[in-house]
Amino acid sequence: MILVSSCLAGLEVRYNGTHCLDKKIRELLEDNQAITVCPELLGGFSTPREPAEIVGGSGEDVLDGKAKVVEKSGRDVTELYVKGAYATLRKAKEVEATVVILKEFSPSCGSSMIYNGEFKGKKMVGNGVTTALLKRNGIQVVSEERLSDFLMGIFRKANEER
Repeated sequence: MILVSSCLAGLEVRYNGTHCLDKKIRELLEDNQAITVCPELLGGFSTPREPAEIVGGSGEDVLDGKAKVVEKSGRDVTELYVKGAYATLRKAKEVEATVVILKEFSPSCGSSMIYNGEFKGKKMVGNGVTTALLKRNGIQVVSEERLSDFLMGIFRKANEER
């Protein structure tokens, strides 16, 4: 089973009430190979919500208590992001997910790049809080930006096994 970000499945759960539908993700869902998850909603946020960024590091640093997740207004929402990450981990284990496909750049879901905490649209290398927790627990995380390569790898492997 594959777990995928709800926004990539077309659900309007992003901070600004929009989605980022990815047609390949939609196909995985229609083929019953994937189910959706939104770490922010699992953490207790609603939609829409204020934009947030990690300040002082990356998702790993948040989990280690060395960085915070802060909304643009300055409100510390670290606890909700950590809660959502653990809820996502529980869901991944429950459905025995072998891979999780998450939305890049998000303070929860970013898997190679996140916003740098200055709220100026600048990105930096790093993982979001949920991605960091999933990786610490041995779960593969794939960005939607690398989804085609990932799916091609699965297709190649299936052909080699025949």
